[in-house]
Amino acid sequence: MLHWIVPRLLLASLLAMAASLWLRDRLPERARMLDAVMQEPEQRDTAEPSFRTAVGGIEYTVEPRYHYRLRGLVVSRHHADAWWDIVHRDWGDKLNVVDLCVIWGPNLRNDAFRSIHFWSEVFTCNAATDSDEVWRRFEPDALSNNHLLTADPRIARTLRSARVGDQIEIEGWLSEYSHQHGRDFRRGTSTVRTDRGNGACETIYVTSARLLREANRPWRLLFQLSVGGIVMTLLLWLWLPFRGRH
Repeated sequence: MLHWIVPRLLLASLLAMAASLWLRDRLPERARMLDAVMQEPEQRDTAEPSFRTAVGGIEYTVEPRYHYRLRGLVVSRHHADAWWDIVHRDWGDKLNVVDLCVIWGPNLRNDAFRSIHFWSEVFTCNAATDSDEVWRRFEPDALSNNHLLTADPRIARTLRSARVGDQIEIEGWLSEYSHQHGRDFRRGTSTVRTDRGNGACETIYVTSARLLREANRPWRLLFQLSVGGIVMTLLLWLWLPFRGRH
């Protein structure tokens, strides 16, 4: 009986994984957007002094430039501790936990953003579409690639849990930061939304972060279940010949 069931369970798990892998990061429709993410980022002067903080045995100096509050839709992300990100590892940059590419306001007032392909690289967020009409409706100044810093494990967990399609609120300081751990390292921040190219990303020391609305939760759960199903059926497949021998 198990010889008949196991391959079918494996096939079902593989199909479920393929479908959920495709749909778990689907961007939600305009109707699902909260009023909060329709607002522009808030930036104001701050008197917050420079301070030191340590992560992973490295002490950083953080220099706040402006108080900053960002609410928007996550369209791509990059984990700075990804195994293939040798740049952050070489820099000894453990304070930057994740990069989130976020759009807001003008880009969420219609569904054009759902026809744009977004992807993140080590330092950049990219957007592309084959439609001139879609591109005309897209506002580049309402997109930012955000290097997110924190020494707080609770905030780091929240930031890492943010997925494509989630609506998020981040508050903290646009900051420069540095360390002298084995080498001199320093990184700055953009302070406007209208710049482009190198140096145009916002570097934010995050003091609070929360997910305003999660997206695609059933598909994310199905992906986890399908991975578990694949592992279970493979173990059963290996166990069947062993059982037959005994």
